[in-house]
Amino acid sequence: MALKAAILPVTPFQQNCTLIWNDENMRGAVSDPGGDLPRIRQAAEQAGVTIEKILLTHGHLDHAAAAGDLAKELGVPIEGPHEEDLFLIEALPDQAAKYGFGAVGPFLPNRWLKDGDTVEFAGLTLDVRHCPGHTPGHVVFFHEPSRLAIVGDVLFQGSIGRTDFPRGDHGTLVQSIRERLWPLGDDVTFVPGHGPLSTFGVERRTNPFVADANFG
Repeated sequence: MALKAAILPVTPFQQNCTLIWNDENMRGAVSDPGGDLPRIRQAAEQAGVTIEKILLTHGHLDHAAAAGDLAKELGVPIEGPHEEDLFLIEALPDQAAKYGFGAVGPFLPNRWLKDGDTVEFAGLTLDVRHCPGHTPGHVVFFHEPSRLAIVGDVLFQGSIGRTDFPRGDHGTLVQSIRERLWPLGDDVTFVPGHGPLSTFGVERRTNPFVADANFG
């Protein structure tokens, strides 16, 4: 059994939606389907993957706007983020109109997640880490056997998430990264919400915001 992943930049914000699947049964999940549903559907069809779950790292528009419509279309559940992002999920229709995303159907996740939870699909199990700071309910998904994490807007190559949005907090974000992500291991490759992949080890050495050298 092996986890496979395909990264699909979507929306004008070029947000990294990720299609994740088990290559033994070709069933999987999609994380952060912020928009461009035809592209997501086409990618799944081309890979031969049946989507059976939607995962959300947090409630911002570019990550979650199309989740309700995709879930309704496929008849699959939505899991995540943490319930502290409820205010963002509830605001999605208004936010979509404000930023020209078109009509967005309201939805609520079928399951809110908290730190230490697991999500299961297609015979795969992902560990959940609650990593607030960018948003209060942001979560990260980690597949331990393949050493892969989907971190949303917590951490980027050479940077960290913005904290100037409602209920963002810089100190909390740095703490989340250092206490919830670094212990997973330097060898973990992560898919950020935007931009290229990196590893926790590289960021611990070189990221100007959270490098170990900054903390004595």
